[in-house]
Amino acid sequence: MWIFCLGAEIENENNKEMPVAGENIKVMAQALFEARRDLKQIAPLRKTMDLSSVEAAQAVQEMTTQLWLSEGRRLVGRKIGLTAKAVQQQMGVNEPDYGVLWADYAFTEGETVDIKRFMQPRAEAEIAFVMENDITDPLAGMQDVIRAIAYCVPAVEIVDSAIADWDIQLVDTIADNASGGGFALGTGPRRITDIDMRLCGMVMSRNSHPVSIGAGAACLGHPLNAVLWLARKMAELGRPIGAGDIILSGALGPVVPVDPGDVFSVEIQGFQPLNIGFSA
Repeated sequence: MWIFCLGAEIENENNKEMPVAGENIKVMAQALFEARRDLKQIAPLRKTMDLSSVEAAQAVQEMTTQLWLSEGRRLVGRKIGLTAKAVQQQMGVNEPDYGVLWADYAFTEGETVDIKRFMQPRAEAEIAFVMENDITDPLAGMQDVIRAIAYCVPAVEIVDSAIADWDIQLVDTIADNASGGGFALGTGPRRITDIDMRLCGMVMSRNSHPVSIGAGAACLGHPLNAVLWLARKMAELGRPIGAGDIILSGALGPVVPVDPGDVFSVEIQGFQPLNIGFSA
């Protein structure tokens, strides 16, 4: 099992633990774990626990992930966030972030999702990829990514935050699983050669009214660029993308708030429409 321990277990040159940083990471991870478990929002960690570095935030995310795994949750893939250049500039970063996808928060076309399972959900339309092969090389190329993908489908990511009122900055969202909540996958899988994923248009409607419009190019110029970035990053960190993993590649258009009773329809050129509803 991969252990990503930036800040979680820091040792000095005499191989003695320096517990303060490690304990802070554990406290923050436990706070996020309990917030998600109990569906009770908490104040931003940057304010309450002085979370200030990307490295520490990544360590908090990993430790929180390990807490969930110890509770029996099953990890089924990865999500990429901050793929839009405008959002990166807003956050003051020059690359995306990442989070995990859980089996118990996976939904399907036509399903009605229990909105009470989320705290402050929002929806965004994406293209999801299902992997056929592992990618273990941190220097993997685009050809490796193309060979490794089995198929793609339209998807809705249900983003959610344990941080009260969406009062987040970069470190808050990284620590909180990149604000990952759940996801829904469409039916009608396509081979990546069948879709022009750069130029394909996207319209997401809420209750029959268009609320988000975009295109594949909004996702790092091409959704496959996002998958390549993630594949390299996960291999670099020692937990490579594996066969069967689901990859959410990033939003094709603006994110939209979700209210009880909403029904969303996502139309991405080349794919069958994806419909997902939320309980009233």
